[in-house]
Amino acid sequence: MIALTIAQLAHAIAGETRLTAGDTPETVVSGLVDTDSRHIGPGDVFVAKPGDVTDGHLFVEAAASAGAALAIVERPVEADVTQIVVPDAVAALADLAREVVKRARDAAAQRGDTLEVVGITGSNGKTTTKNLLARILEGEGETIAPKASFNNEVGAPLTMLRVTERTRFLVSEFGASAPGEIARLAGLVEPDVGVVLMVGMAHAGGFGGIEATFHAKSELVRAIRSGGLAILNADDARVAAMAPIAAEQSAGVRWFGRGPAATDVRADDVVVTASGTSFVVTADGESLPVRLRVLGEHHVMNALAAIASATALGVSPADAVARLETVEIAERWRMQPLGSDRVRIINDAYNASPDSMSAALRTLAQITGPGERTVAVLGAMSELGEYAEEEHDRVGLLAVRLGIQRIVVIGSDARRMYLEAVAQGSWDNEAVFFETADEAFHYLRGELRDGDRVLVKSSNSAGLRFLGDRLGESFS
Repeated sequence: MIALTIAQLAHAIAGETRLTAGDTPETVVSGLVDTDSRHIGPGDVFVAKPGDVTDGHLFVEAAASAGAALAIVERPVEADVTQIVVPDAVAALADLAREVVKRARDAAAQRGDTLEVVGITGSNGKTTTKNLLARILEGEGETIAPKASFNNEVGAPLTMLRVTERTRFLVSEFGASAPGEIARLAGLVEPDVGVVLMVGMAHAGGFGGIEATFHAKSELVRAIRSGGLAILNADDARVAAMAPIAAEQSAGVRWFGRGPAATDVRADDVVVTASGTSFVVTADGESLPVRLRVLGEHHVMNALAAIASATALGVSPADAVARLETVEIAERWRMQPLGSDRVRIINDAYNASPDSMSAALRTLAQITGPGERTVAVLGAMSELGEYAEEEHDRVGLLAVRLGIQRIVVIGSDARRMYLEAVAQGSWDNEAVFFETADEAFHYLRGELRDGDRVLVKSSNSAGLRFLGDRLGESFS
C-alpha cells in the first residue's frame, strides 16, 4: 500500500481513531492490508471482517502480536494496536482501496507517468486472462494482479490496496453473482481498459437469466473512464452488443476473436495437442506464430484478450507473444496437468459452468490420441438456479456425443449428468455414479490404466479439485 498517515486513513474510511501509546495521527502506515491475521506481518493493516464462520475481531490480538501497525474494526477490541472503528469493515475496505488507487494515480501523474488500470470480467476465463495479461505486463514495469480468484467485494479491494508509488499496471478481476456488484467494484477504480470475455450461463441463477447476465457484465463497460478503451469479444453477440455502451462512455473499442469481425486481434490456424495449443495471431496487421502451453482450445480467446489489452497499452505484439509462451498453466486447478505420461490427469475442478464444462470436455476429446482412453470425472455446476437440471442434462448428452469412454459422475447435485449419459446410450458401465469423492477415488484407482487421459471437472463447491490432486499423486 502507498504510505498514508493514520489521520489520512481514518479520513478515507470515515472512521474513529483509537491510538495506542507511541502512535499519533501523523504516524505513517505503508504495509500490506489483509483480512486474514495469519498473513499479517510488521507494519501491516488488519481488517477485522465479520464472516459466516468466524469473526475477524477474534483475531485482532493475534494480528497485533504479529506486528500489525493498525486494525480496522467495527467495534473496539482489547489489543495493543491502534484501531480505526467503522460501521462496516467491508465498506471501509472499498473506501480505502478507492483512496489508495486515486493517490497512486495522482502520484504517477505528478511524475509525468501513468498508472494504467485494467478491469476484466466475463462468465468464464477471467482468472486465466488476468494471469496471461499480468505475465505480459510484468515485463514493462511493476504490475499488481489478483492472487488466485480475488474478484469479489473483499478480494478485489485487497488487490487494489497492493499498489505502490512504483506501480505501472493494476489488473483487476471482477466477478459477480448478482446485479450491481461489478458496478460497485469497477467504480472504485474507473478502469482505463475494460475487458469483457463472454456472456454465458455461469451464475445465471443468481442473475436471473442470460439477459440479466449481459446487463451485469456490461457494468464494467459503463465504468470505463472517459477516453478509455473496451476490449470486446467479437465472436460473442452479447459482448459485441456492448459497443454502443462504450460509445456512451466516450470509450473506444478494440475487437478480439477468431471470426472476421475481430478486426484488431484475431487467431487463425488453431491446432490443439496434449502439450498445448498453437495458432497464428494477427495483431494490428502483424502476424505471429504462438505456442500456448496452457491446455485447451478455449484458452485461445483468453490469450487474444490479453494480447489485445497489452498491445493497447503499448506492448509490442512480439513481446506479448514471447511472454505468453512462458506461461505453463493458467492457475492451480485450472486445466492443470498432473499424473504422468502413463496416466495423464487434467485437474480443472476449481470452477465450472455449462460453457467451461463443454470446453473442457471438448479439450479432453481433442488431446486423446489413438490407443488412448478418455475418462471424464464430473461434479456439479453451481449457481445455475432454475437452469440446473437442463444444463446438467446437456453435459451428460455432450459427453456421450463426444465419445467419452468412461463417465464418472460424483455427488447427488450432479446425478442428472449420469442419468442423461445412460439415457443416451452409456449403459454398459461406460457411465458410473458415486455419492462421494472417496468412493470415486477407490473406483478410479482400480479402473485407470496406461494411456488414459482423465479430466476432473466441477464447480469449486463440489470439492473435486482435491480428488484431482489425489489422482495426480497416485499416478505420478
